[in-house]
Amino acid sequence: MPQQAQPQTTVAPTAAASGAATATGGETHGHDTRTHQAQPRSRPGIALAVILSAQLMLMIDATVMNVALPRIATGLHFTSSSLAWVLDSYTLTFGGLLLLGGRLGDLVGRRRLFTLGIALFTLASLAGGLATSASWLLITRVLQGVGAAAAGPSAIALLNSTFTDPKARVRALSLFAGMSSAGFSLGLILGGMLTEALDWRWVMFINVPFGAVATLLAPRYLKQPPRHETQLDVFGAIAATAGIGSLVYGLIHAASNGWGNTATVAPITAGVVLLAGFLLLQLRAEHPLLPLHLFKDRNRAAAYANYLLGPAAGMGTFFFLTQYLQDVLHYSPVRTGFAFLPMAALVFTMSRLVPRLLPRFGPKPMAVLGTVLMLSGLIGFTQVGQHSSYFADLLAPMLLMGLGMGLAFSPLMVVIMATVRPEDAGAAGGTMQTLQQTGVTLGLAVLVTIAGSASRAHPATAITSGTTAAMATAAVISVLTVLVSLTFKPTRTN
Repeated sequence: MPQQAQPQTTVAPTAAASGAATATGGETHGHDTRTHQAQPRSRPGIALAVILSAQLMLMIDATVMNVALPRIATGLHFTSSSLAWVLDSYTLTFGGLLLLGGRLGDLVGRRRLFTLGIALFTLASLAGGLATSASWLLITRVLQGVGAAAAGPSAIALLNSTFTDPKARVRALSLFAGMSSAGFSLGLILGGMLTEALDWRWVMFINVPFGAVATLLAPRYLKQPPRHETQLDVFGAIAATAGIGSLVYGLIHAASNGWGNTATVAPITAGVVLLAGFLLLQLRAEHPLLPLHLFKDRNRAAAYANYLLGPAAGMGTFFFLTQYLQDVLHYSPVRTGFAFLPMAALVFTMSRLVPRLLPRFGPKPMAVLGTVLMLSGLIGFTQVGQHSSYFADLLAPMLLMGLGMGLAFSPLMVVIMATVRPEDAGAAGGTMQTLQQTGVTLGLAVLVTIAGSASRAHPATAITSGTTAAMATAAVISVLTVLVSLTFKPTRTN
């Protein structure tokens, strides 16, 4: 498709306006004499707290629903195969629109887009907690994804503009990565506590006070990065989102209806074609949503690859084990959530050590060791059965997963963002989070498909058979993360 046929919006700030924005940290509005009034207070600690709490909230929401799924299915009449959409409707929208969110930040201002995104996410959470039907809940999950896609890439750019000292930036990025990784596990704990003590609806309501505080504090304490000339590739955004959505729909449809029908094959084929078209558009676009030059750096390309593969393998652990613990081992929701506490604690602990370990060892040994440990944990999960116990069969794999995820994936954000050009910060962060959410979405769809086939073959032990089959598939994906880790350059990060 010719580039000139794409609907695009161009922003070209004047040198004076751009300089004013850079000097004051305010929004760029031509020769706006009020720019100095928008200057935020210099409180990097508060700014970091706002960004980290917002990121934690967005990541928690990818898994906080897991523990509540059995009760959501009963209350809103979801089928076993359609239940995956409670998670995928969020991660799909989140991942599909992140690239667009990265470029929109340059158009409207990253601080403003971050604030608007958190506000939309908060309102959608309130509406989701009030849902009375399956379709109502799914619509609010989509809106949450839109808000998260607006806030996510801007959060990373805001972090870069707040912390200009290299060492401080590495520490901040490591904490951000730790929040992202630990958020997946903490979501399960929080979801279990709220579902057990109150109701599943509170896994949505809990976002409201935190989102409201972040929305109020962001304009006061976050510095606005300077804007850069940009164009919005609308066709590219549509192709990426529709392509991923079509693939996920086809895979989930295969889980309940098999592969031998048009309703399964056609969406998967359409998804592949749309994603191929998206890549062609990115090659020809002057301001692509996915700047392919970001992949020219070997370490950054490897980090991006594992940001896709790692979540694809790891998310199945949460989705399937939460159902296994409740439906096979008969754990309560709160006990199920706390079963993941050792994993969450280790992920966060390792992320705090990354600023010390990464300069000393470099990304390669950390990534290789981490992915091997994660693979070992997934292999351990393939051994669960109808009469397994937590301490004998599940605790050790969870500890391995926690150590592995913390070592393997917390340094990746630093590797990706440490050397990126300022004008590419939003796109680089958006690409990273897009790959992460795409990995979550496609990985879960693939594992649900595999688990569905295994469950139909062994109906007497459907949940256990589906879980072990999904974990075996996740282990195969994890092998790829090990291979990618071996491609890192044996250098150190200063």
